[in-house]
Amino acid sequence: MASPLPPLRPTPSHRVRAAVLVRRPMLWLVPAVLAGLVTLVLSLLYMGGIVDPNGHLHRLPVAVVNADAGATLPGGPQNLGAQVAGSVVAAPPAGSVDWRQVDRAEAQDLLASGKVYGALVIPADFTATVAALTTTGATARPTLTVLTNPGVGSLGSSLTSQLNQAAAHQASLAIGKQLTAAPATAAADPTTRLLLADPVTVVTQVGHPIGQHSGLGLSAFYYTLLLVLSGFIGGNLVHSSVDTALGYADSEFGPWHTRRPTVPIGRTQTLLLKMAVTAGISLLTASLVMVACIAILGMDASHLPLLWLFSFCACLTVGLGVQAINAAFGSIGQLVSMFVFIALALPSSGATVPLEAVPAFYRFLGAFEPMRQLSAGVRAILYFDARADAGLARAWTMIAVGFAAALVFGFLMTRYYERKGLERLVPQPAEG
Repeated sequence: MASPLPPLRPTPSHRVRAAVLVRRPMLWLVPAVLAGLVTLVLSLLYMGGIVDPNGHLHRLPVAVVNADAGATLPGGPQNLGAQVAGSVVAAPPAGSVDWRQVDRAEAQDLLASGKVYGALVIPADFTATVAALTTTGATARPTLTVLTNPGVGSLGSSLTSQLNQAAAHQASLAIGKQLTAAPATAAADPTTRLLLADPVTVVTQVGHPIGQHSGLGLSAFYYTLLLVLSGFIGGNLVHSSVDTALGYADSEFGPWHTRRPTVPIGRTQTLLLKMAVTAGISLLTASLVMVACIAILGMDASHLPLLWLFSFCACLTVGLGVQAINAAFGSIGQLVSMFVFIALALPSSGATVPLEAVPAFYRFLGAFEPMRQLSAGVRAILYFDARADAGLARAWTMIAVGFAAALVFGFLMTRYYERKGLERLVPQPAEG
């Protein structure tokens, strides 16, 4: 019996030209709608989180230290430090700043754990120095100290510094009104009265120093971004390469196109294979991120074994999440995982703009979006001596939650598809 003729390959004269296909509306519809929606949503998400930090301030944590011992002013004994602290805490708009009145030791601990973005310190001799201005024995102007915390990010530290300086200036003007209105200063010369009208000097100091090679407090954010991108890109590369190796996707390299014989394997076993390969690849990518950032570029970092373990677990968890989403959503899974791990995660990370300075929607996302949790852990390791209460404990907890969620969601979906008989492709035997 004669064997069947092989299928004819179309000759160049039979091939359709692009000029003909480009006129078909359906060829434009899907990419135009998807590209337009993604662009619009990304623009709203990214710009919506940064356009007005001051206008969205909500309980930004800042410490206030009143160490003033008080002194006698014209009119009797007073404690101007308590007056300044009270006016700062009560200053409008209410609810924009969470002023925490603490002593100096507690303020230093809050700075060292990243729980406050800065501090305003009123010294022990504040009232006494103010009182001396009304006499001939004045040797120095009263001083208020603004402490910054660059470990929480340059923008957050800068924003807090501006708030503290503005509060200190308002306090100085209020004290100046009291001094210039006192009978004891009525006969003072114009130069002295000008000094008394705004008597307080504001000094800015670093409250919790970080290393010189820390990107002004941004190295933690970019290191976290590298971990997330490594997990995201690595997960998608594993997804496509395993599908190609198993014969469920074509392989194209330049003009060469191949299709391997399809391996008869179920959805659950495929997901298990991809997750195993992802775990192995994560060992490599996490190590290379550290080599590039620390060994080659000289980024300041301590607790290196802990940082490597955290980096590996972060890459692995993101990669497993990518595999689970791709297993559940198929070809559109890469777009879904991009929104989960990148588009929604970046503006809600709190690593560049504090979550207390973004709209409420981003604060809601920050409660569970992975980049927020990971950046808090990296920041704690790099800047805050790996303290658990600096965000590291929560970061480990959320990594464990994300790891479990990826496994449960991914395998539940593949098992569901298999019970429904939804096979990916009919296996094709190898050509003899």
